[in-house]
Amino acid sequence: MKHISASLAFAAALSLFSAVAPARAEPLKNIVLVHGAWVDGSGWKPVYEILSKEGFRVTMVQEPETSFADDVTAAKRILDLQDGPTLLVGHSYGGSIITEAGVHPNVVGLVYVAAHAPDVGEDESALGKKTPSVLGKTEGVIKMTPDKFTYLDPVQFPKLFAPDLPRERAEFVARSQVPAATQVFSTPLTAAAWKTKPSWGIVAGNDQIISPDLERWYYERAKSQTTVIPGASHSVYESRPKEVAAVIARAARSIQSPVTR
Repeated sequence: MKHISASLAFAAALSLFSAVAPARAEPLKNIVLVHGAWVDGSGWKPVYEILSKEGFRVTMVQEPETSFADDVTAAKRILDLQDGPTLLVGHSYGGSIITEAGVHPNVVGLVYVAAHAPDVGEDESALGKKTPSVLGKTEGVIKMTPDKFTYLDPVQFPKLFAPDLPRERAEFVARSQVPAATQVFSTPLTAAAWKTKPSWGIVAGNDQIISPDLERWYYERAKSQTTVIPGASHSVYESRPKEVAAVIARAARSIQSPVTR
């Protein structure tokens, strides 16, 4: 009888411990990458390959660049498909998208790669004019179609957007641009996920599309953990994929996702 009582007491104690013990944690695995204006998700391929080999489940958003609302919806559509906590990464204009879409419940962290990070009520066009880049100071480079879609002069594109890519690749990207509706850059944000979720930021040291000073200002305001990649162009995600992937992987591994079983 004493043996049975002791066994029952042990089982009760074990049950109580299981009830109050903290949930176990496992590393975050889902990463969603959002491209910027005038390009598409294919530029993420080098980063995708590195992160995939490290065991992450990586998905790219292919936003249409037809309106800011459409692009945020495209990001949320991919976030809905994730099976758990997700790290959301944005390059350039993609930073505005992840700032708005990052309030999605699956998102647990943000990574800005040479990106904009406006606040509620702000838009990247106005902020860019306050701290102009080389592009902002160069007249005639941004072209516009009759129906108000913008693109970069393909002749100037390699020099401004991707001077550290092989010339053949830079010229291909210049000739495969995705025209972006004018209003995508001037639509005020209605949410700022960096206010409530941890963030990381990459400054491209030789960025001529967004001023590196503006990138630093964004990340300081957001209290992001910031990495500077000296000499890198706006195409840092493609020209320096190992360094970009390392920041993303470090961010993902620093976020522990609670798991109960």
